[in-house]
Amino acid sequence: MHLFLALCISTIVTGAAIEQRDAVPPGYVAAPYYPAPHGGWTSDWSESYRKASLLVSNMTLAEKTNLTAGTGIFMGRCVGNTGSALRVGIPQLCLQDGPLGVRNTDHNTAFPAGITAGATWDKDLLYRRGVAIGEEFRGKGVNIHLGPSVGALGRKPRGGRNWEGFGSDPVLQAYGGALSIKGIQSVGVIATLKHLIANEQEMYRMYSLVKPGISSNLDDRTLHELYLWPFAEGVRSGVGSVMIAYNAVNGSACSQNSYLINGLLKDELGFQGFVMSDWLAQISGVSSTLAGLDMSMPGDRHDLPIVLGNSYWMFEYSRAVLNGSVPVDRLDDAVTRILAAYFQMGQDQNYPRPNFDTNTQDAEGPLYPAALISPRGIVNEFVDVQANHAEIARDVSRDAITLLKNQNNVLPLRRNATLKVFGTDAEKNPDGINSCNDQGCNKGTLGMGWGSGSARYPYMDSPIDGFKARGATYQFFNTDSFPSNSNPSPNDTAIVFVSADSGENYITVENNPGDRTSSNLNLWHNGDKLIKDVAAKYANVVVVVHTVGPVILEEWHDLPAVKAILFAHLPGQEAGASLMQVLYGDVSPSGHLPYTLPKSESDYPQSVSLVGYQIGQPQDTFTEGLYVDYRHFNKAKVTPRYAFGHGLSYTTFAYSNATITAVTPLTATPPTRPAKGETPSYSTAIPPASEAYWPENFNRIWRYLYSWLDKNDADNAAKAANSTTKYPYPEGYSNVQGPGPQAGGAQGGNPALFDVAYSISVTVSNTGSRPGKAVAQLYVQFPSTSTVDTPIIQLRDFEKTSTLAPGTSQTLNLRVTRKDLSVWDVVSQNWIIPVVDGDYGLWLGDSSDALHLRCGTARGSCAGEQTSPV
Repeated sequence: MHLFLALCISTIVTGAAIEQRDAVPPGYVAAPYYPAPHGGWTSDWSESYRKASLLVSNMTLAEKTNLTAGTGIFMGRCVGNTGSALRVGIPQLCLQDGPLGVRNTDHNTAFPAGITAGATWDKDLLYRRGVAIGEEFRGKGVNIHLGPSVGALGRKPRGGRNWEGFGSDPVLQAYGGALSIKGIQSVGVIATLKHLIANEQEMYRMYSLVKPGISSNLDDRTLHELYLWPFAEGVRSGVGSVMIAYNAVNGSACSQNSYLINGLLKDELGFQGFVMSDWLAQISGVSSTLAGLDMSMPGDRHDLPIVLGNSYWMFEYSRAVLNGSVPVDRLDDAVTRILAAYFQMGQDQNYPRPNFDTNTQDAEGPLYPAALISPRGIVNEFVDVQANHAEIARDVSRDAITLLKNQNNVLPLRRNATLKVFGTDAEKNPDGINSCNDQGCNKGTLGMGWGSGSARYPYMDSPIDGFKARGATYQFFNTDSFPSNSNPSPNDTAIVFVSADSGENYITVENNPGDRTSSNLNLWHNGDKLIKDVAAKYANVVVVVHTVGPVILEEWHDLPAVKAILFAHLPGQEAGASLMQVLYGDVSPSGHLPYTLPKSESDYPQSVSLVGYQIGQPQDTFTEGLYVDYRHFNKAKVTPRYAFGHGLSYTTFAYSNATITAVTPLTATPPTRPAKGETPSYSTAIPPASEAYWPENFNRIWRYLYSWLDKNDADNAAKAANSTTKYPYPEGYSNVQGPGPQAGGAQGGNPALFDVAYSISVTVSNTGSRPGKAVAQLYVQFPSTSTVDTPIIQLRDFEKTSTLAPGTSQTLNLRVTRKDLSVWDVVSQNWIIPVVDGDYGLWLGDSSDALHLRCGTARGSCAGEQTSPV
């Protein structure tokens, strides 16, 4: 492929100026891919597309364009509000954040964050959490839930939004995302998988008048094998919507990157839903349309004052269709995709309307808060959607708690233990649990990061609340400096609460603009010194860490007094009782790290550092390729403090009686993909200008975004369609639908990729004295005869036992698919198995550095007590 310098078409679709985008390093490709593939060709969406096409064929131009964009920021109850098509029965669609609960509302649950859910390594809990989140969004009348997040992948340990996803591995992210989607959509809510793609830091992510957004430059293989992997599984699960990222990829903004949207997402992955922009991420009109964007949110332009009420789409979209700049079938497909998702989730059947207002907590207020003059009415009905979801949230919070160290079995605590508790992280924010907008502060117990991925707490069950409920004998020092009056006693157990926070770029907290720039990977609020000071006075110290991601423990980890370390991650509202159940031994801890903990930040490759200011477009080049997180540590032979997947229990487990069974015979390349099915067919004739005229006597709301045009504007646009001046389409543009790439064929890609190649069973036995749950992690090691560079081991599956009583066992079944044994071949543009008859090692254990049971595909047998490959 040649390096394609894509066109950045200015957003005014008539008389458009063409700007060349900034150059990226040689070899990084943003190839043109046109046209946008039509949806509806997979059988599992055919009925929804049939219903949608019947409506679309009866809709006017303005009705269609009205559904493709938001009506403006702060111009409705929800964070995003599409236009409507009431004549054909389609209301405004409500879009609302976020991945861990309904943002900016009341009587909702503040669920544990994605990173916490990932730390459970429990597929059932991931699904149950998704169902509960979906029930709350439906109960609030939200059509489209803006989650789950599987990008950022967590490539950069200081990245601001890593905590919204499930961990720094594509398979862990994939299961977290796909199971969440299945749960959310099981109750009729459209899930939104985000952010496509490679949005790995917050700084410089957005385009502005003075600077382009950061360009993530990555090669095709890395894109497929790491960053696209969880999106493929999310699409395979039937997700209804995908949100593109703010940044560019290989120099082309994600919102108009035809290779990403048309090529990878819609054609190769067979995505049947609709693609939306992140808020103000759309930077052009026609070019983003042609590149496959289906919905613009919140509808406003990114480069003009929002108060002016300008849009790249809405009325401009109507104009662009009338003047021939946008082919009619592109608009029809976009609207069909939106409506197909609506029907696919059954939202045409008694779906509730929004009963909350994201802009205010008052019962009454303006219906359009950003308007100069707005009608007023009831905007909040205070509907309680919590049901029994606190129990699910507590289960996730508890089973995510990861015991890293437990010397002398200082944990679990004795019921009558005398405790000294230190650190402001142990108690609620004294200013109020929701006193900081979008949780944009780190004060009190850290239950979630900050930004659009946050939610309001209905309450915060803090660790101190938990100690009180237990009737514990404790003294609490609500300070992050060691107090002089703690009066240490030899019988005391000291518990120190510390934290590390991050969030989204529009809020800066303690000099951290989303990413952890000021704090680096250190604990916040004097945490390291507090632990050291406590350890100097007390003989038994337990450290509890609430954190968004990796932190450096070296200053105090090996101190003799520091006996136990727990990562409680981001527990949401249920920080107290869940922790008490583990501290006091009601349950054994069963969480495992969803990322690696290094000994030093210099243990990472330099390329995963945050990118600072650069003249022109900031360039972030992924030179580490596949070697992210544990893949890098293993290759570089750097021993981390704690490996990916590490987690201790109060009991012990043994893995035995493993078997491997060949299921589907393998070939070097997958079988030929299925052909695309039929897609809806519409007239390609430009509609009459009258379909975009303003209705007579219509009462306009100032700065509300409408899809209609004044009669003269519409008529002039229609005349322009017959002029000799034509829209300057981008290089490589075509309007001829293609059969699709070899690697495609169904949702998620060629269905043969997901054929089970080998099934593996293993017996897990509780060999200790307490009940507990174990996690079996399966990693693939490619044959030594392979000439393709691959990481030493790569996670491919995992399963968690139920609670095992001492002396009992459970057999777990895991699987390895064709895709799990494949690599992406950049020449043939397909997944290939590099050594079909080679001996793939399928390693089992409870951590990435504790794999002692190996099953070999060549002999079809398994053996224990093997030397771990890393």
